[in-house]
Amino acid sequence: MQDSSKVVVLEILRELSPDSLLDAPCGTGWLSESLGDSFPVDGIDLYANPNSNYRVVKSCDLNKGIPDDLGEYDCIVSCEGLEHFGNPELFLRSAYNHLRAGGTLLITTPNTWYPQAKLQYLFRGFYPGFPCLIGKVKPGQHMHIIPWTLPQLYLFLELTGFENIQVHYEPLSEAKHFYEKIIALPQYFYCRNKLGKSADNKNKKYWQALLTKSSLYGRHLIVTAKKP
Repeated sequence: MQDSSKVVVLEILRELSPDSLLDAPCGTGWLSESLGDSFPVDGIDLYANPNSNYRVVKSCDLNKGIPDDLGEYDCIVSCEGLEHFGNPELFLRSAYNHLRAGGTLLITTPNTWYPQAKLQYLFRGFYPGFPCLIGKVKPGQHMHIIPWTLPQLYLFLELTGFENIQVHYEPLSEAKHFYEKIIALPQYFYCRNKLGKSADNKNKKYWQALLTKSSLYGRHLIVTAKKP
């Protein structure tokens, strides 16, 4: 996970100031180390490190959802995890069930909607960071298996009951080259046209999110959603 995304994640968490926080998957434990004693943080991962700074750390397969015995949290963070899960809807539903009312789910994942990703897919048939894995991956390995875009993630979050879905800006959400702006023009004008024709506020918010720089140009998505 890039440092600029970590900075944004920490800013969001400090603004939310949750009383309880779950890091799923917790990976190397960078979140707990960065937050220090700011919040009580629990962590779960397939290969959890028992010597980490988490209040509670468990080893589990998140493809099967968050363990029931962990209870409820004010905030659940899933950094660079969703692209590894073979059953993302199950994970999102379990995250929803483990959030208190008004709680926040924070997700980061690679964005395959940005211009260079489209170019690579056009010429190779595979997105950056998502190569052909036939014969190269086994269950339990940390490999990118499902590429995500904001339209796709937004839909999954709505289907699992989340509301107030927001995409957050980070410095790498800017186009690096002029040709990237050119490549993004078709989807920009398409989304803008749809926004203009939106008959209700729900659809307007959706198309507005898709028109953000983070969606059009960002290498990574940083998204929050609320449990009502």
